[in-house]
Formats: sequence, C-alpha cells, structure tokens
Amino acid sequence: MRPYVLAETNYGYTKTNQYDVAVLPLGATEPHNLHLPYGTDLFEGTIVGEHIVAEAHRRGGRVVLLPTIPFGTETNMQEFPLAINVNPSTLFAFITDVIHSCIKSGIHKIVLLNSHGGNEMKPLLRELADKVDASLFLCNWYRVIADVESQIFEHREDHAGEMETSFGLAYFPQFVARNANGTLAADNGSTAPSQFEAINKGWVSITRPWHLLTTNSGSGYPHAASADKAKRMMDVLVERLGGFLYDLSIAPREGRFPFADHL
Repeated sequence: MRPYVLAETNYGYTKTNQYDVAVLPLGATEPHNLHLPYGTDLFEGTIVGEHIVAEAHRRGGRVVLLPTIPFGTETNMQEFPLAINVNPSTLFAFITDVIHSCIKSGIHKIVLLNSHGGNEMKPLLRELADKVDASLFLCNWYRVIADVESQIFEHREDHAGEMETSFGLAYFPQFVARNANGTLAADNGSTAPSQFEAINKGWVSITRPWHLLTTNSGSGYPHAASADKAKRMMDVLVERLGGFLYDLSIAPREGRFPFADHL
C-alpha cells in the first residue's frame, strides 16, 4: 500500500492519518495519432501524480492522490470515434462535487493536476473562489517544463508528438504501437494552417476541429521520441511539483495565504 495513493489506501489508515492536500488528476479519453493509446492523458495524469505526490510524501508532506478523472472536454475531437466528451459545465459540476467531498473530509488545499489541453479549469477556480472553504490550485503539468523543454526535446509538443510519445515509451511502452520493422506506427503529426493570418499568428483564437486540423489526431512530430527524454522531464516535474506539494502541505492556511506576509 502506498498511503499517499487513495485508491490503494484503506480506512484503517485514513481514520488515523489526516491529509493536508488532495491532488486530483484530470485526464481524457481520446485518440493520440495512430500509435498512442486513448488513455494517454489518463495515464500521464496518474503517473505524474504518483511521482510528485510520492516526492512530497518522502519529504514529510501529508498529501493524497485522488483517482484520475478519465474523461474530459472533447468538443474539438468528436468526429473521431470514441473521443468521449464531457462538456465543461458537466465537468465543472463533477469536480465541484469532488472538492466538496474533500472539504467534508477536512482537506482545504486542493490541486487540480490537469493532463488534457481541452480541460480549461481556470474559469472554475474563479467561479468557486468565494463559494467554497478551500484554497484551489491549478497545474497544467505539461507547462511546468516550458523553460527547459527545448533542452530536452527537439520538437514543439502539441498532441501525441515527441514529448507524449517519449512519455509513453518510458512509462507505458506496452501500449505504444509499432510497425513490423519496429518503427512507430504514427504519421508525422503535420497540421493544416488556417486560411487567416490572424489565426496562424495567434492574434485570434478559435476552437480547433481536429479532424480538419490533422490527419490522424496527432499534432507534433513523434519520431524523435525516446524514453530517456521523458525520464529527464519527470525529474524536473518531481523536483518542482513535489517540492510545491510539500511546501503547500506544511503551510498554514491563515493570514495572507497563499501570499507572503509582506508586500
């Protein structure tokens, strides 16, 4: 039993050990090019969560990892088979109920560990800011490495590219599809540009219908992936997010929390 993983923990432990922080991973069920499994975001959220909560626990933090929510917002991918969509309003209501359950159990510091780009959670934090007796935090874990990403990976990641494929090779290689010659069973992850310069430049944004944007749902070049790259990335995530969770666990929720005592 890992006492920091709720799914493995029993009541004999939780009744005598109070947690200070709950981490809720948010996943999705959707295609990831031709080679990665539908559960990629689910697996990533769970695995990142296990690593960073384990580090916080090792340092002495009282942090618990909740089971990963396996479904997310897929309104852009619904033309692909079995991209399981949960509309934002439904997802918000579900997560709010989970938050209330944590508060009922005496946990007032809750981290949403998001693993899916379609899950826009910041509006939920704003909506709940004055409605729940909890301090809510949002972490899109894939953005934590932004300043070192180019030192680890050769190609920019968007979806099922080098980074996610590296993750799969390192942590769930049995689900990464290969051709008979051992190469990845993936296309090159090319995307179609918009006919509008303002969209290509990022001046204007839209929701992207991925069946028009991509050939097989992949955006980003996967063929430069390696397991070693993902493990280097995980080291950064563990150091940064494991440290954050430990610090959050021991910080009193009083005064100007989560801000410093002085300006």
